[in-house]
Amino acid sequence: MAWIEHRYPDADALAAALAARLEDVLREATASRGHALLALAGGRTPLPAYRLLAARPLDWRKVVLMPTDERCVPHDHPACNLREMRAAFAGADGVRFASLTVDDGDPERSAVNAGTMLSQHAGAFDAVVLGMGKDAHTASLFPGAEGLAAALDPTGTTDACRIDPEPLPPEAPFPRITLTAARLLRARAVHLALTGADKHAVLRAAQAASDPLRYPVAAVLDAAARHTPGSVHIHWSE
Repeated sequence: MAWIEHRYPDADALAAALAARLEDVLREATASRGHALLALAGGRTPLPAYRLLAARPLDWRKVVLMPTDERCVPHDHPACNLREMRAAFAGADGVRFASLTVDDGDPERSAVNAGTMLSQHAGAFDAVVLGMGKDAHTASLFPGAEGLAAALDPTGTTDACRIDPEPLPPEAPFPRITLTAARLLRARAVHLALTGADKHAVLRAAQAASDPLRYPVAAVLDAAARHTPGSVHIHWSE
């Protein structure tokens, strides 16, 4: 199997299991390499896992966290992934955050900022946590968006790019800066977390199809599985 699936009875069990796996990742990375780098999705599903993880007694000074994608909004805006991440990890004393966007969220300057920041964090992610929307987007790799094919290219040389979903989601009508598939795949492990039967059905459709432009999540999971077999974990609960 290209990926390993983990099914849980509820969202709380998923959060606890994901937090435990990420704790193991951080302990191994800091012990063997002296530092750890995680790319983390925003959204309701993974945030409880982050809060649990932040309470673990780790040497957080050796850990850098960055969003897998970010809306181009000010950092104090309710829609900012970095804002939510900082709140979730408020108890992780000494942890460092790497932002894709500039403070005021300006899209053009944020795209430049992301490239500069990522050049300073060029090593493999110790783990990537992804979510998935009901349209099968992951990070901000939205089906139908201009530039999606280049952003999904696993051999691409760009680590981050601007994506403007078409149409803009009404709940978050903002341009985005997203890590590209090539950068997401430069990881020791990829964890996809989702809840609900409807999203599970979308995932199954994506796995069965051969249309990455329609189902971006499948392009990332398939390429990750080919790159490092056994390193792709799907966490799902009702």
